Amino acid sequence: MNGSTSARSLAGRVPGRAAWVAALLAVALGAAGLAPTLGGASSHREAPLIAADPQADTTDVYAFRSPDKPSKVTLVANYIPFEEPAGGPNFYAFANKTLYDIKVDNDGDAKADVTFRWIFKNHYRNRNTFLYNTGRVTSLSDPDLNFYQTYSLTRLRPGRKPDVLARNLKVAPSHVGVGSMPNYQTLRDQATRSFGIGGGRGETFAGQADDAFFLDLRVFDLLYGGNLSEVGDDTVAGFNVNTIAVQIPRANLAKGGNVSSNPIIGTWSTSARPTKRVLRKNGSQKLGRGHRTTSRLGMPLVNELVIPLKDKNRWNASKPRDDAQFLEYVNDPIVPRVVNQVYGFSIPDSRPNKPGIQRDDLIEVFLTGLEGLNQPRNVRPSEELRLNMTTPVCEPVSCGSYSSFGVIGGDEAGYPNGRRLADDVTDITLRVAEGILLPPSQHDVRGDALTDGVQLNDSPFGNTFPYVSLPSAGSDASPH
Repeated sequence: MNGSTSARSLAGRVPGRAAWVAALLAVALGAAGLAPTLGGASSHREAPLIAADPQADTTDVYAFRSPDKPSKVTLVANYIPFEEPAGGPNFYAFANKTLYDIKVDNDGDAKADVTFRWIFKNHYRNRNTFLYNTGRVTSLSDPDLNFYQTYSLTRLRPGRKPDVLARNLKVAPSHVGVGSMPNYQTLRDQATRSFGIGGGRGETFAGQADDAFFLDLRVFDLLYGGNLSEVGDDTVAGFNVNTIAVQIPRANLAKGGNVSSNPIIGTWSTSARPTKRVLRKNGSQKLGRGHRTTSRLGMPLVNELVIPLKDKNRWNASKPRDDAQFLEYVNDPIVPRVVNQVYGFSIPDSRPNKPGIQRDDLIEVFLTGLEGLNQPRNVRPSEELRLNMTTPVCEPVSCGSYSSFGVIGGDEAGYPNGRRLADDVTDITLRVAEGILLPPSQHDVRGDALTDGVQLNDSPFGNTFPYVSLPSAGSDASPH
């Protein structure tokens, strides 16, 4: 797809439903008998099991061409939702001996071809105190930073030896407050490190950041109750998350290193916990060697707004190549039915002459990518955040077609072609669910303006890697 894109220009491009359903059924049959063991969920505590394990809870994933270095792609995954800034005395850490992965599928077969893996280790300088820091912290090596973490970053590729990209790098700590950490930007800068990869250079970061996700969680109160007059309030404002991020030359992500011939990647994050934990009498624990996936996230809000409660845990324990088992929820999602009940909008249907609800548009958005933009050749339908690495960068100060509504706002560089930090994925998802990609004859056009009322993050994003905002400080008496 070239030039400006709009919701209307996309309408009618959805491939024949019969072809996709046949493919999905084939996948489902191939996966018969391979039902996953139940695990946890992701995206801000929306599934039952992961709510009790925030360190392993993936909240959001982002993938975009780096605006200041367009020859590279930035991948970001956030964990530990709703970190209250004044979270002492222990504050927030990545889980020890847990596998934090960002996976990349570069040939459309719904299997990871490249995996970037972070593994963290805890360190204490003085166990005879309860304090996170014992004085002012001015660097990551400051002896007054009592608790700190280090990590290794490894690249994994099928059939090849693991490639350790970096070792013993330090994590940016939780922002205790301006009294303890008077210049947090210095700590962020010290935690942003470069490494060699494939003849080029990459960058990595791990540490606390402001939660880039913005929305009004009151939208779950039956979409505010039915009069469309509610003024949005960013109920995630002031909360922090733990972030892992990596910036990689595009050639190291593309199949065969050829970006022009193989420009499309799909990405998702996972966390995997040790399968065995022994609690000792002295209160300590011993962790086993094997791991089981407990969180999975690619496209935002899928598990929150598409998958029903009974299958949320199963969704996150499954693999993308087995997503055919969830086809019915994508083809007839819950959100339009709620909107119909509350606001009276008609339910979208891409094939109104056929029995039941058909949503070819959502199958394309969530399972295959948009044809002509970010759909790989011979794609196996699966839920991944897909990015065309050749789509030109589009940022507010340099691009006239920039829109935080991404593709449906005429901006091909935005969600669902990857996801930038500032993309308004809540409004986009609501409008896509209401059929904005369909012709007016197949959906209620009043849904094209559906919104939660929040359009911007509460904190500005950075201009350089890792781009995420600095975390809210624990000394802020009113962070929200």
